[in-house]
Amino acid sequence: MERTARTPARPRSLPAVILALVLVAGGFAAWAGWDWYTAAHDDSAAYAVQRDRALAAGEQAVQNLNTLDHDDLDHGLDLWESSTTGELHDQLASGRAQFAEQVKAAKTVTTARVLSGAVTELDDRAGRARVLVALRVTVKASGGKSTEKDSRMLGELTRTGGRWKLSALGQAPVGGTSTG
Repeated sequence: MERTARTPARPRSLPAVILALVLVAGGFAAWAGWDWYTAAHDDSAAYAVQRDRALAAGEQAVQNLNTLDHDDLDHGLDLWESSTTGELHDQLASGRAQFAEQVKAAKTVTTARVLSGAVTELDDRAGRARVLVALRVTVKASGGKSTEKDSRMLGELTRTGGRWKLSALGQAPVGGTSTG
């Protein structure tokens, strides 16, 4: 009986391996492209950008409205007015002269530093937002004595001219309320 020589099993041909690698790479590229496209056109990304802009503007505006130096009064009051809109802006503008007299007489320097902030509501379509901002306010009297006070402020923002501005500002309630 004559034996036939067997040839060892040939490995897959090189073109087949290359084709498989090209298909895998093409599939990965298609998946990555689709993933990028859906992320770039996702409404939640645009919403997050507006939330971040509203928060930054709200924190800055609340800080501005809690900072005032009797030696640079006009600049501080101008900053107040440029940070606000609506009724709040109108109130600040109409009471500016009287308030300036009070601050000049008291000779105080008030500075605020934002400790933290959060957007509590955002209606991007209507251009309205609400923020909660925690501040540390330092008041230095003319005698050099200074006092610090931590406070929480609730602000309402309105988007006007593409910018977020404060349209209302008030003190946030502190502590819990009893239920019963």
